[in-house]
Order: sequence, then structure tokens, then C-alpha cells
Amino acid sequence: MKRLTLIRHAKSSWNYPELTDFERPLNGRGRRDAPAMALRIARALGMPDVWVSSPASRAITTARLFTEALAVPATDLLLNPDIYDADIEQLLDVLAPLPARAHRVWLFGHNPGLSELSQWLSPGAPTHLPTCAAVGFDLPIESWSALKPGIGRLVAHLYPKQASE
Repeated sequence: MKRLTLIRHAKSSWNYPELTDFERPLNGRGRRDAPAMALRIARALGMPDVWVSSPASRAITTARLFTEALAVPATDLLLNPDIYDADIEQLLDVLAPLPARAHRVWLFGHNPGLSELSQWLSPGAPTHLPTCAAVGFDLPIESWSALKPGIGRLVAHLYPKQASE
């Protein structure tokens, strides 16, 4: 049994038109939401064995804020450029080579890819992940390369605005 947690980057800033999309930083809300969400996600889904992130500024900053909040060395983060602007197939290619000993994986990335992968894993999953949202799935597989459509059991859907609802 594996558990995959997909985490969309926190809220980013559009205040720097000179930056590329890849370079776009988090805004104040994103920097505030990420540590709180890290704690909520860890409580709900458990700590990961493996952390994988897009190297885009907003994703890696989110992941680093999570590691800080959870007192995990940032050096534990694996960066994979294939996550940025990835579709389902590319995300599956990122997950497939992960070691079998990795039972809990947190993947930090972007929409629309994460929302699409979420739906692919479980049709009952949310159709759109807002910023800093997470969805966790239990997967009846032994190897990450064995992922198939519809095999995920949604165990959690967390997002920042839940705390205020």
C-alpha cells in the first residue's frame, strides 16, 4: 500500500511582470498559508518518506516552507524539472521510478496537471485544487510504476480556506 499526497503550490504573486512564470514567487498569503497547511497535511496524512517538487520558484518555496514547519532538512527535497507544466503522463513518469521503499510521497506541483492526476486516480476527487491544497490517496500498489486509472482511494482533501469555513 502506498500513499500519494499531491500538493499544489501556495498562492503566488503577479506583481513582477518582468519575471517568467517559472520565476514567479509566493505572495504574502502563500507564505502564511504554507506552514499552517504543512502541519494540517502531516496530521491528516502522515509524514512522507519522499518529498518531490517542481523547481519553479512558487513550488519549491512552498515545499521549503513545509520542511521548515515540520523540522525536516530542506536537503530531503528532490527536485524534478519534469513536474513543471506536466500533464498526467509526465507526472506518472516522475512517480514511476521512485523506490518501492517510499510508501508515502508528497509531490509539490502545479495545475492543471495535479488536478488532472487527482481525477485520474479517483473520479471522486476534486476537479480543481486551489493554491496550497492537498489531496491524499491510498493506492493498492507495491511499485509506483503500477499506477492505473481509478485505483486511488481519496483519504483527504485539504485547502487553506477550510480553516475559516
